[in-house]
Amino acid sequence: MSEVFVIGGGLSGAEAAYRAAELGAAVTLCEMRPDKMTEAHKTGLLGELICSNSLRSDAPDSAHGLIKQELEAAGSLIMEAARATAVSAGGCLAVDRNLFAEFITAKIKAHPNIKILYGEVASLSSFDPKTAVILATGPLTSLTLSQELQNILGGQSLYFYDAISPIIDAGTVDYDKAFFASRYGKGGGDDYLNCPMNAEEYDLFYNSLVNADKVTVRNFEDEKVFEGCMPIEVMAARGKDTLRFGPLKPVGLCDPRNDIKPYAVIQLRAENTEKTAYNLVGCQTRLKYAEQFNVFRCVPGLEKAEFLRYGSIHRNTYIDSPRHLNKDLTLKSMPHIYIAGQITGVEGYLESTAMGLLAGIYAARKLKGLDEVLPSRFTACGSLVGHITGESSNAPASKFQPSNINFGLLPALSVPIRDKAKKRQAVVARALADWARFIAESYR
Repeated sequence: MSEVFVIGGGLSGAEAAYRAAELGAAVTLCEMRPDKMTEAHKTGLLGELICSNSLRSDAPDSAHGLIKQELEAAGSLIMEAARATAVSAGGCLAVDRNLFAEFITAKIKAHPNIKILYGEVASLSSFDPKTAVILATGPLTSLTLSQELQNILGGQSLYFYDAISPIIDAGTVDYDKAFFASRYGKGGGDDYLNCPMNAEEYDLFYNSLVNADKVTVRNFEDEKVFEGCMPIEVMAARGKDTLRFGPLKPVGLCDPRNDIKPYAVIQLRAENTEKTAYNLVGCQTRLKYAEQFNVFRCVPGLEKAEFLRYGSIHRNTYIDSPRHLNKDLTLKSMPHIYIAGQITGVEGYLESTAMGLLAGIYAARKLKGLDEVLPSRFTACGSLVGHITGESSNAPASKFQPSNINFGLLPALSVPIRDKAKKRQAVVARALADWARFIAESYR
Protein backbone atom coordinates (compact mmCIF):
# COMPACT_ATOMS: atom_id res chain seq x y z
CA MET A 1 0.00 0.00 0.00
CA SER A 2 1.30 3.48 -0.90
CA GLU A 3 2.49 5.56 2.05
CA VAL A 4 1.67 9.20 2.72
CA PHE A 5 2.94 11.26 5.67
CA VAL A 6 0.82 14.25 6.61
CA ILE A 7 2.41 16.78 8.97
CA GLY A 8 -0.21 18.83 10.81
CA GLY A 9 -3.67 17.93 12.08
CA GLY A 10 -5.57 21.13 11.32
CA LEU A 11 -8.31 21.42 8.73
CA SER A 12 -5.98 20.98 5.77
CA GLY A 13 -3.99 18.13 7.29
CA ALA A 14 -7.07 16.23 8.43
CA GLU A 15 -8.66 16.66 5.00
CA ALA A 16 -5.49 15.57 3.19
CA ALA A 17 -5.06 12.51 5.39
CA TYR A 18 -8.69 11.45 5.04
CA ARG A 19 -8.77 11.94 1.27
CA ALA A 20 -5.52 10.04 0.65
CA ALA A 21 -6.72 7.23 2.92
CA GLU A 22 -10.06 7.06 1.09
CA LEU A 23 -8.10 6.66 -2.16
CA GLY A 24 -6.25 3.64 -0.75
CA ALA A 25 -3.05 5.10 0.64
CA ALA A 26 -1.59 4.15 4.02
CA VAL A 27 -1.45 7.45 5.88
CA THR A 28 0.52 8.53 8.92
CA LEU A 29 -0.83 11.78 10.34
CA CYS A 30 1.77 13.59 12.45
CA GLU A 31 0.43 16.13 14.98
CA MET A 32 2.59 17.83 17.59
CA ARG A 33 -0.32 18.74 19.87
CA PRO A 34 -0.95 18.11 22.72
CA ASP A 35 2.74 17.31 23.36
CA LYS A 36 3.70 20.75 22.10
CA MET A 37 1.05 23.47 21.95
CA THR A 38 0.97 26.61 19.81
CA GLU A 39 0.32 30.14 21.02
CA ALA A 40 -3.32 29.95 19.91
CA HIS A 41 -4.54 26.35 20.22
CA LYS A 42 -6.32 25.18 23.38
CA THR A 43 -6.72 21.41 22.82
CA GLY A 44 -5.05 18.43 21.21
CA LEU A 45 -8.07 17.75 18.97
CA LEU A 46 -7.67 17.54 15.21
CA GLY A 47 -9.35 20.30 13.22
CA GLU A 48 -9.47 22.76 16.14
CA LEU A 49 -10.71 26.19 15.04
CA ILE A 50 -8.65 28.96 16.60
CA CYS A 51 -10.32 32.03 15.11
CA SER A 52 -14.00 32.37 14.24
CA ASN A 53 -16.45 29.47 14.28
CA SER A 54 -17.91 30.68 10.97
CA LEU A 55 -17.25 29.06 7.59
CA ARG A 56 -18.69 32.09 5.83
CA SER A 57 -21.67 32.39 3.49
CA ASP A 58 -23.74 29.33 2.67
CA ALA A 59 -25.52 30.99 -0.26
CA PRO A 60 -25.07 28.68 -3.30
CA ASP A 61 -24.36 31.62 -5.64
CA SER A 62 -21.62 33.11 -3.44
CA ALA A 63 -17.90 32.32 -3.78
CA HIS A 64 -17.85 30.60 -0.39
CA GLY A 65 -21.05 28.77 -1.26
CA LEU A 66 -19.38 27.52 -4.44
CA ILE A 67 -16.29 26.17 -2.70
CA LYS A 68 -18.53 24.42 -0.17
CA GLN A 69 -20.37 22.70 -3.01
CA GLU A 70 -17.10 21.61 -4.59
CA LEU A 71 -15.78 20.22 -1.31
CA GLU A 72 -19.01 18.38 -0.56
CA ALA A 73 -19.08 16.88 -4.07
CA ALA A 74 -15.58 15.53 -3.35
CA GLY A 75 -16.65 13.91 -0.06
CA SER A 76 -14.90 16.43 2.18
CA LEU A 77 -14.48 15.33 5.80
CA ILE A 78 -14.40 18.94 6.98
CA MET A 79 -17.69 19.78 5.31
CA GLU A 80 -19.26 16.60 6.68
CA ALA A 81 -18.17 17.69 10.16
CA ALA A 82 -19.45 21.23 9.61
CA ARG A 83 -22.91 20.07 8.55
CA ALA A 84 -23.11 17.66 11.47
CA THR A 85 -22.19 20.30 14.08
CA ALA A 86 -23.75 23.44 12.59
CA VAL A 87 -25.25 26.18 14.75
CA SER A 88 -27.71 28.84 13.62
CA ALA A 89 -25.95 31.73 11.87
CA GLY A 90 -28.35 33.30 9.40
CA GLY A 91 -27.04 32.90 5.86
CA CYS A 92 -23.65 31.63 7.07
CA LEU A 93 -22.45 28.18 8.04
CA ALA A 94 -21.13 28.26 11.60
CA VAL A 95 -20.27 25.36 13.88
CA ASP A 96 -20.00 24.34 17.50
CA ARG A 97 -16.21 24.37 17.50
CA ASN A 98 -15.76 21.67 20.17
CA LEU A 99 -18.19 19.23 18.58
CA PHE A 100 -16.67 20.02 15.19
CA ALA A 101 -13.13 19.11 16.28
CA GLU A 102 -14.37 16.04 18.16
CA PHE A 103 -16.19 14.83 15.02
CA ILE A 104 -13.07 15.19 12.87
CA THR A 105 -10.83 13.52 15.45
CA ALA A 106 -13.19 10.56 15.80
CA LYS A 107 -13.44 10.04 12.03
CA ILE A 108 -9.67 10.16 11.58
CA LYS A 109 -9.02 7.77 14.48
CA ALA A 110 -11.61 5.32 13.16
CA HIS A 111 -10.21 5.17 9.59
CA PRO A 112 -8.41 1.86 9.01
CA ASN A 113 -5.84 3.42 6.66
CA ILE A 114 -4.76 6.22 9.04
CA LYS A 115 -2.28 6.05 11.90
CA ILE A 116 -1.84 9.09 14.15
CA LEU A 117 1.65 9.88 15.41
CA TYR A 118 1.81 12.52 18.15
CA GLY A 119 4.94 14.65 18.52
CA GLU A 120 6.75 17.40 16.65
CA VAL A 121 8.28 16.73 13.24
CA ALA A 122 11.42 18.83 13.23
CA SER A 123 12.86 17.95 9.81
CA LEU A 124 11.60 17.32 6.28
CA SER A 125 14.90 15.90 5.04
CA SER A 126 14.48 12.78 7.19
CA PHE A 127 11.66 11.45 4.99
CA ASP A 128 12.38 8.94 2.23
CA PRO A 129 11.96 10.65 -1.19
CA LYS A 130 10.00 7.57 -2.32
CA THR A 131 7.20 8.49 0.07
CA ALA A 132 4.83 11.45 -0.26
CA VAL A 133 4.99 14.09 2.46
CA ILE A 134 2.19 16.65 2.85
CA LEU A 135 3.22 19.66 4.91
CA ALA A 136 0.01 21.08 6.35
CA THR A 137 1.31 22.73 9.50
CA GLY A 138 -0.74 25.85 8.95
CA PRO A 139 -0.15 29.44 10.00
CA LEU A 140 1.46 28.49 13.31
CA THR A 141 4.18 26.22 11.97
CA SER A 142 6.76 25.48 14.70
CA LEU A 143 9.89 27.62 14.69
CA THR A 144 12.11 24.58 14.11
CA LEU A 145 10.21 23.47 11.03
CA SER A 146 9.80 27.05 9.82
CA GLN A 147 13.56 27.54 9.95
CA GLU A 148 14.22 24.37 7.95
CA LEU A 149 11.61 25.41 5.41
CA GLN A 150 13.31 28.78 5.06
CA ASN A 151 16.63 27.04 4.48
CA ILE A 152 15.10 24.78 1.82
CA LEU A 153 13.44 27.70 0.04
CA GLY A 154 16.48 29.93 0.34
CA GLY A 155 14.84 32.99 1.79
CA GLN A 156 12.66 34.49 4.46
CA SER A 157 9.13 33.22 4.95
CA LEU A 158 6.39 35.74 4.44
CA TYR A 159 3.92 36.39 7.21
CA PHE A 160 1.09 38.55 8.43
CA TYR A 161 -0.56 38.99 11.80
CA ASP A 162 -4.00 37.57 12.44
CA ALA A 163 -6.40 38.39 15.26
CA ILE A 164 -9.25 36.48 16.91
CA SER A 165 -12.44 37.80 18.50
CA PRO A 166 -13.47 37.62 22.15
CA ILE A 167 -16.05 35.10 23.35
CA ILE A 168 -18.42 35.99 26.19
CA ASP A 169 -20.71 34.11 28.57
CA ALA A 170 -24.26 34.25 27.20
CA GLY A 171 -25.66 34.46 30.70
CA THR A 172 -23.98 37.82 31.30
CA VAL A 173 -25.67 39.67 28.41
CA ASP A 174 -28.41 42.17 29.24
CA TYR A 175 -31.21 40.87 27.01
CA ASP A 176 -33.37 43.90 27.77
CA LYS A 177 -30.96 45.97 25.68
CA ALA A 178 -30.07 43.41 23.00
CA PHE A 179 -32.37 41.85 20.40
CA PHE A 180 -32.35 38.74 18.22
CA ALA A 181 -32.39 39.19 14.45
CA SER A 182 -30.45 38.34 11.29
CA ARG A 183 -29.72 40.85 8.55
CA TYR A 184 -32.66 41.09 6.16
CA GLY A 185 -34.39 38.30 8.10
CA LYS A 186 -32.12 35.55 6.73
CA GLY A 187 -31.95 32.30 8.68
CA GLY A 188 -33.72 31.83 11.98
CA GLY A 189 -35.05 34.66 14.10
CA ASP A 190 -32.53 34.02 16.88
CA ASP A 191 -29.39 33.35 14.80
CA TYR A 192 -27.70 36.58 15.91
CA LEU A 193 -27.95 38.59 19.11
CA ASN A 194 -27.59 42.30 18.37
CA CYS A 195 -26.32 45.03 20.67
CA PRO A 196 -27.55 48.32 19.15
CA MET A 197 -25.91 51.71 19.68
CA ASN A 198 -27.18 55.23 19.11
CA ALA A 199 -24.77 57.97 18.00
CA GLU A 200 -23.79 58.94 21.54
CA GLU A 201 -23.20 55.33 22.60
CA TYR A 202 -21.15 54.67 19.48
CA ASP A 203 -18.98 57.73 20.18
CA LEU A 204 -18.24 56.39 23.67
CA PHE A 205 -17.33 52.96 22.31
CA TYR A 206 -15.24 54.37 19.45
CA ASN A 207 -13.26 56.75 21.65
CA SER A 208 -12.58 53.99 24.19
CA LEU A 209 -11.41 51.72 21.37
CA VAL A 210 -9.00 54.08 19.63
CA ASN A 211 -7.43 55.17 22.93
CA ALA A 212 -6.97 51.67 24.34
CA ASP A 213 -3.54 50.05 24.78
CA LYS A 214 -2.60 47.34 22.29
CA VAL A 215 -0.40 44.27 22.60
CA THR A 216 3.08 45.01 21.26
CA VAL A 217 4.13 42.73 18.43
CA ARG A 218 7.49 41.27 19.42
CA ASN A 219 10.34 39.53 17.67
CA PHE A 220 9.38 40.57 14.15
CA GLU A 221 10.74 43.40 12.04
CA ASP A 222 7.42 44.99 11.14
CA GLU A 223 3.71 44.49 11.49
CA LYS A 224 1.46 43.29 8.69
CA VAL A 225 -2.25 42.60 8.94
CA PHE A 226 -4.50 40.72 6.54
CA GLU A 227 -7.28 42.85 5.08
CA GLY A 228 -9.78 40.00 5.38
CA CYS A 229 -9.31 39.67 9.15
CA MET A 230 -8.47 43.21 10.23
CA PRO A 231 -8.24 43.91 13.98
CA ILE A 232 -11.12 46.17 14.97
CA GLU A 233 -8.79 48.84 16.36
CA VAL A 234 -6.86 48.97 13.05
CA MET A 235 -10.13 49.54 11.19
CA ALA A 236 -11.17 52.21 13.69
CA ALA A 237 -7.90 54.07 13.16
CA ARG A 238 -8.83 54.53 9.49
CA GLY A 239 -11.74 56.79 10.36
CA LYS A 240 -14.63 57.18 12.75
CA ASP A 241 -17.21 55.75 10.36
CA THR A 242 -15.12 52.84 9.09
CA LEU A 243 -16.64 50.41 11.58
CA ARG A 244 -20.17 51.65 10.84
CA PHE A 245 -19.65 50.69 7.20
CA GLY A 246 -17.84 47.49 8.16
CA PRO A 247 -18.52 44.92 10.90
CA LEU A 248 -20.72 47.30 12.93
CA LYS A 249 -22.95 48.30 10.03
CA PRO A 250 -26.66 48.37 10.93
CA VAL A 251 -27.80 47.57 7.37
CA GLY A 252 -30.61 45.03 7.20
CA LEU A 253 -31.35 45.24 10.93
CA CYS A 254 -34.16 46.92 12.82
CA ASP A 255 -34.83 46.77 16.54
CA PRO A 256 -38.24 44.99 16.75
CA ARG A 257 -39.02 46.67 20.07
CA ASN A 258 -39.14 50.20 18.68
CA ASP A 259 -38.83 49.70 14.91
CA ILE A 260 -35.69 51.89 14.90
CA LYS A 261 -32.61 51.18 12.80
CA PRO A 262 -29.53 51.37 15.07
CA TYR A 263 -26.76 53.88 14.42
CA ALA A 264 -24.28 51.00 14.80
CA VAL A 265 -24.55 47.43 16.05
CA ILE A 266 -22.32 44.68 17.37
CA GLN A 267 -23.58 41.23 16.43
CA LEU A 268 -23.04 38.18 18.63
CA ARG A 269 -23.03 34.71 17.07
CA ALA A 270 -23.55 31.50 19.05
CA GLU A 271 -20.37 29.50 19.70
CA ASN A 272 -22.13 26.23 20.52
CA THR A 273 -25.43 24.45 20.04
CA GLU A 274 -26.54 25.24 23.59
CA LYS A 275 -25.92 28.96 22.96
CA THR A 276 -24.16 29.39 26.28
CA ALA A 277 -21.34 31.37 24.65
CA TYR A 278 -21.28 34.12 22.04
CA ASN A 279 -18.56 35.32 19.67
CA LEU A 280 -18.32 39.08 19.04
CA VAL A 281 -18.59 39.09 15.25
CA GLY A 282 -15.99 41.21 13.46
CA CYS A 283 -14.35 42.24 16.75
CA GLN A 284 -11.04 40.44 16.31
CA THR A 285 -8.53 42.41 18.31
CA ARG A 286 -5.01 42.76 19.70
CA LEU A 287 -6.06 44.99 22.59
CA LYS A 288 -4.63 44.11 26.00
CA TYR A 289 -7.01 41.93 28.01
CA ALA A 290 -7.84 44.63 30.56
CA GLU A 291 -8.61 47.04 27.73
CA GLN A 292 -10.92 44.53 26.03
CA PHE A 293 -12.80 44.19 29.30
CA ASN A 294 -13.31 47.98 29.47
CA VAL A 295 -13.90 48.72 25.77
CA PHE A 296 -16.50 46.04 25.03
CA ARG A 297 -18.33 46.73 28.28
CA CYS A 298 -19.10 50.17 26.80
CA VAL A 299 -21.50 48.44 24.42
CA PRO A 300 -25.16 48.49 25.49
CA GLY A 301 -26.10 45.02 26.69
CA LEU A 302 -22.50 44.04 27.45
CA GLU A 303 -21.98 46.19 30.55
CA LYS A 304 -21.63 43.09 32.73
CA ALA A 305 -20.21 40.73 30.12
CA GLU A 306 -17.88 38.00 31.37
CA PHE A 307 -15.19 36.92 28.93
CA LEU A 308 -14.68 33.20 28.28
CA ARG A 309 -11.87 34.00 25.83
CA TYR A 310 -10.21 37.32 25.13
CA GLY A 311 -9.22 38.31 21.64
CA SER A 312 -5.56 37.90 20.70
CA ILE A 313 -3.08 38.25 17.87
CA HIS A 314 -0.75 35.68 16.38
CA ARG A 315 1.54 35.29 13.41
CA ASN A 316 0.38 33.51 10.26
CA THR A 317 3.22 32.07 8.20
CA TYR A 318 2.95 31.44 4.48
CA ILE A 319 5.52 30.71 1.79
CA ASP A 320 6.25 32.57 -1.44
CA SER A 321 4.20 30.02 -3.38
CA PRO A 322 4.53 31.51 -6.91
CA ARG A 323 8.30 30.99 -6.65
CA HIS A 324 8.31 27.59 -5.02
CA LEU A 325 5.14 25.59 -5.82
CA ASN A 326 4.21 23.48 -8.82
CA LYS A 327 0.57 23.27 -9.91
CA ASP A 328 0.23 19.94 -8.10
CA LEU A 329 1.26 21.70 -4.86
CA THR A 330 4.70 20.04 -4.73
CA LEU A 331 7.86 21.99 -4.00
CA LYS A 332 9.87 22.65 -7.13
CA SER A 333 13.08 21.81 -5.25
CA MET A 334 11.69 18.70 -3.48
CA PRO A 335 8.85 17.21 -5.60
CA HIS A 336 7.99 14.51 -3.05
CA ILE A 337 6.89 17.24 -0.60
CA TYR A 338 3.43 18.74 -1.00
CA ILE A 339 2.47 22.02 0.66
CA ALA A 340 -1.16 22.33 1.74
CA GLY A 341 -3.43 24.64 3.66
CA GLN A 342 -2.97 28.21 4.78
CA ILE A 343 0.82 28.05 4.55
CA THR A 344 0.42 28.04 0.75
CA GLY A 345 -1.02 31.56 0.83
CA VAL A 346 -4.73 30.83 0.80
CA GLU A 347 -6.68 32.49 3.59
CA GLY A 348 -9.68 30.95 5.32
CA TYR A 349 -10.98 27.67 6.67
CA LEU A 350 -12.56 26.44 3.45
CA GLU A 351 -9.65 27.56 1.30
CA SER A 352 -7.18 25.71 3.54
CA THR A 353 -9.40 22.64 3.46
CA ALA A 354 -9.48 22.74 -0.34
CA MET A 355 -5.69 22.72 -0.59
CA GLY A 356 -5.59 19.76 1.77
CA LEU A 357 -8.14 17.86 -0.27
CA LEU A 358 -6.20 18.47 -3.50
CA ALA A 359 -2.86 17.52 -1.90
CA GLY A 360 -4.38 14.27 -0.64
CA ILE A 361 -5.70 13.42 -4.09
CA TYR A 362 -2.44 14.30 -5.84
CA ALA A 363 -0.23 12.37 -3.39
CA ALA A 364 -2.35 9.21 -3.45
CA ARG A 365 -2.56 9.19 -7.26
CA LYS A 366 1.17 9.80 -7.77
CA LEU A 367 2.13 6.96 -5.46
CA LYS A 368 -0.16 4.67 -7.44
CA GLY A 369 1.56 5.71 -10.67
CA LEU A 370 -1.59 7.33 -12.04
CA ASP A 371 -1.64 10.27 -14.45
CA GLU A 372 -1.80 13.79 -13.05
CA VAL A 373 -5.30 15.29 -13.02
CA LEU A 374 -5.72 18.98 -12.16
CA PRO A 375 -8.90 21.06 -11.67
CA SER A 376 -9.50 23.83 -14.17
CA ARG A 377 -9.27 27.48 -13.22
CA PHE A 378 -13.02 27.69 -13.84
CA THR A 379 -13.49 25.94 -10.48
CA ALA A 380 -13.12 27.59 -7.07
CA CYS A 381 -10.40 25.17 -5.99
CA GLY A 382 -8.58 25.48 -9.31
CA SER A 383 -8.71 29.27 -9.16
CA LEU A 384 -7.09 29.23 -5.72
CA VAL A 385 -4.27 27.07 -7.07
CA GLY A 386 -3.93 29.55 -9.94
CA HIS A 387 -3.59 32.36 -7.44
CA ILE A 388 -0.93 30.77 -5.24
CA THR A 389 1.13 29.50 -8.17
CA GLY A 390 1.02 32.86 -9.94
CA GLU A 391 -0.89 31.51 -12.96
CA SER A 392 -3.80 33.92 -12.53
CA SER A 393 -1.82 37.03 -11.55
CA ASN A 394 0.25 39.55 -13.44
CA ALA A 395 1.75 40.85 -10.20
CA PRO A 396 5.45 40.12 -9.56
CA ALA A 397 6.12 37.26 -7.16
CA SER A 398 7.48 39.73 -4.62
CA LYS A 399 3.97 41.22 -4.34
CA PHE A 400 2.28 37.90 -3.52
CA GLN A 401 -0.39 38.20 -0.85
CA PRO A 402 -2.79 35.64 0.68
CA SER A 403 -6.34 35.55 -0.64
CA ASN A 404 -9.75 34.20 0.27
CA ILE A 405 -11.86 32.63 -2.46
CA ASN A 406 -13.67 35.29 -4.47
CA PHE A 407 -15.21 35.48 -7.91
CA GLY A 408 -12.41 37.79 -9.03
CA LEU A 409 -10.06 34.77 -9.04
CA LEU A 410 -12.20 32.90 -11.58
CA PRO A 411 -11.91 33.65 -15.33
CA ALA A 412 -14.59 35.78 -16.94
CA LEU A 413 -17.47 34.16 -18.78
CA SER A 414 -16.90 33.71 -22.51
CA VAL A 415 -20.25 35.43 -23.13
CA PRO A 416 -20.69 38.42 -20.75
CA ILE A 417 -23.86 38.58 -18.63
CA ARG A 418 -24.84 41.98 -17.28
CA ASP A 419 -27.34 40.85 -14.66
CA LYS A 420 -25.26 40.26 -11.49
CA ALA A 421 -27.38 37.41 -10.10
CA LYS A 422 -27.51 35.55 -13.42
CA LYS A 423 -23.80 36.11 -13.93
CA ARG A 424 -22.97 34.49 -10.59
CA GLN A 425 -25.29 31.60 -11.31
CA ALA A 426 -23.57 31.02 -14.65
CA VAL A 427 -20.10 31.15 -13.07
CA VAL A 428 -21.19 28.65 -10.40
CA ALA A 429 -22.79 26.30 -12.95
CA ARG A 430 -19.64 26.37 -15.09
CA ALA A 431 -17.46 25.67 -12.06
CA LEU A 432 -19.54 22.76 -10.79
CA ALA A 433 -19.62 21.14 -14.24
CA ASP A 434 -15.82 21.30 -14.51
CA TRP A 435 -15.41 20.16 -10.91
CA ALA A 436 -17.62 17.12 -11.51
CA ARG A 437 -15.34 16.09 -14.38
CA PHE A 438 -12.26 16.56 -12.21
CA ILE A 439 -13.68 14.40 -9.41
CA ALA A 440 -14.79 11.68 -11.86
CA GLU A 441 -11.29 11.50 -13.33
CA SER A 442 -9.50 11.74 -9.96
CA TYR A 443 -11.51 9.04 -8.19
CA ARG A 444 -11.35 6.43 -10.96
